[in-house]
Amino acid sequence: MPNKKHSEKERFIKFSIVGFSGTLVDFGVFNLLTTVFLLPTILSSIVSFIAAVFNNFFWNRNWTYPESKKMSFSGQFTKFGLVSLAGLAIRTPIFSWLEKPLIQFSIKTWKAIPLDPVTIGHNLALGIVIVIVLFWNYFANKYWTYKQIKVL
Repeated sequence: MPNKKHSEKERFIKFSIVGFSGTLVDFGVFNLLTTVFLLPTILSSIVSFIAAVFNNFFWNRNWTYPESKKMSFSGQFTKFGLVSLAGLAIRTPIFSWLEKPLIQFSIKTWKAIPLDPVTIGHNLALGIVIVIVLFWNYFANKYWTYKQIKVL
């Protein structure tokens, strides 16, 4: 029994590391789209999320769940994509709900920081929704996308 817990802990750590790399992709693309290309925040959030999904699928398939490479790529990608779309459906309204209050919070709180309060507020909102969706993604993928993978 200890091996099972240890193995699941390792998988969660790997999944989280992959998620962190996806977070870097997410934040990078989001900030590039909003600050350089001046796209609307919701659109930027959706596009950055999709870029992170591709990153996460690649690394989870090849590192977190390498045994899954024996499974159908298209079937696995479809499941992973549907879980991610559900994550996007969770993320988008929460982001919209948090966006304005966190901008106001950053205006009042971080006056000494030379960043635009809007940028700070958007990034705070994005950070919060990423953490929320991490747990959804892990458990939904573990029990659906990768359910055929046996614990080591």
